[in-house]
Amino acid sequence: MKARLFHLWSVLCTLLLLAALSVFIGFIIYRGAPTISTELFFGDASPIDAMLGREPIWDGIWPACVGTLSVILLALTLALLPGLATGIWLATSKPSFLKRCLAIGIDILAGIPSILMGLFGFTLILSLRHWFLPSANACLLLSALCLAMLIIPYLAVATRTALQALPPSLNVTALSLGMSQWQALRTVLLPQAKSGIIGGIMLAIGRAAEDTAVIMLTGAVANAGLPGGIFERYEALPFTIFYYSAQYQSETELHMAFGAAFTLLCLTASLFSLAGLTQRKSIRRA
Repeated sequence: MKARLFHLWSVLCTLLLLAALSVFIGFIIYRGAPTISTELFFGDASPIDAMLGREPIWDGIWPACVGTLSVILLALTLALLPGLATGIWLATSKPSFLKRCLAIGIDILAGIPSILMGLFGFTLILSLRHWFLPSANACLLLSALCLAMLIIPYLAVATRTALQALPPSLNVTALSLGMSQWQALRTVLLPQAKSGIIGGIMLAIGRAAEDTAVIMLTGAVANAGLPGGIFERYEALPFTIFYYSAQYQSETELHMAFGAAFTLLCLTASLFSLAGLTQRKSIRRA
């Protein structure tokens, strides 16, 4: 009887979660999909000239789309190697005081609110201005660096979990065949753990794509145009949504906020789909 009640309660909770998610996504699609047009992305500018950077965009979200992709890719580039290396070391090294300290540090870093990381980036710029580089300013690189620090725990934990979930016999067999620990890791363990690692990368991409507090304090502004470089300010979809929804003066600006929200939803869904496709292919090959 208790098992049936628990099963029923689990099903009801699942249905409630799916209903809430459906209502949320449906509302974004209902309000955002009708706004999708070339005018939403490029305003009065020519789409071709705007995409090539030959004409400025004043009333469109195309620069925010490019800025969002740029900061995600740059943050992932900065975080990927340290995150994977940390996860591998935590999974394969012998127990030690340093290992316990690093594991605690990763857990603490994973729980840091994004607004604090944004304040850290803002303080870093102030310190650089005061001590080393008077011309230092908020920019795309600073935002990517702060986002990278936020997503490193996702990569490290996913890599550690994926490697620890493998049967110990895999490593023992590889070593018994004459492989070094590095060869066993590179040719046997990591390929088998690829699926879990890709899952961590997906979570990291989602975390970097949705964050507003960090980029708001470290480089994202309104009407910055296409990113001029990693040391320049930029536009991003999360900040654009916040800016137009909080300070809209007309229905047109509110529609732009919903259009930007729908675009961000489609962008993250596309990135997740691409990562999921890669994950499924790796599972089939394994």
